[in-house]
Amino acid sequence: MSLPVTALVVAKAPEPGLAKTRLAAAVGDRAAAEIAAAALLDTLDAVAAAPFATRAIALTGNLDHAAGAAELRRRLESFTVIEQRGEDFADRLANAHADAADGYPVLQIGMDTPQVTAALLTECAQRLLDNAAVLGLALDGGWWLLGLTVPDAAACLRGVPMSTPDTGDRTLKALRDNGIEVSLVQPLADVDLVDDVAAVRDACSPGGRFARVTRAAGL
Repeated sequence: MSLPVTALVVAKAPEPGLAKTRLAAAVGDRAAAEIAAAALLDTLDAVAAAPFATRAIALTGNLDHAAGAAELRRRLESFTVIEQRGEDFADRLANAHADAADGYPVLQIGMDTPQVTAALLTECAQRLLDNAAVLGLALDGGWWLLGLTVPDAAACLRGVPMSTPDTGDRTLKALRDNGIEVSLVQPLADVDLVDDVAAVRDACSPGGRFARVTRAAGL
């Protein structure tokens, strides 16, 4: 039985030179894009395997130039693809929640936590059905997951600086300041720098794309 929740992945096409630029400083543009593609595909597989009512991806960038383009296009056939819109990342996140909802609560993740599993996403979705919001903090100070029963409540993200060491805490405060009760879920490490790779890979399936690609890159 499906859960009455929309899964939303917010992602950037893994184009060499544009994807994972901080990681690329250590491994090169092509390798960074291939790692980003692997992480995104593993994430999409986990979402596809969980019993969500609907699945969407808010995408920016050009898939024609992306690493893993053909495989990504095949996988996205089972997702509703919407274009990101907004002036900055916080704006695009808020708009993506509103655009993807389809009448359901929205559970949103990014493409930086390839260790996520269908079981964990199902648990988070079930938690969302009993709470106004769920938030998964990231170990670097950000967050990896946000679920909202009322997707328009994501508007409170517009005033939150993204990609800072206190983004997670600021997001939690913004939600609570708007009267939204938040249930915290399991924190996860995400992948931004080369030093992040080993810990995330250790939490992934050893046969997954992220594990294979990062091993092949010598990381």
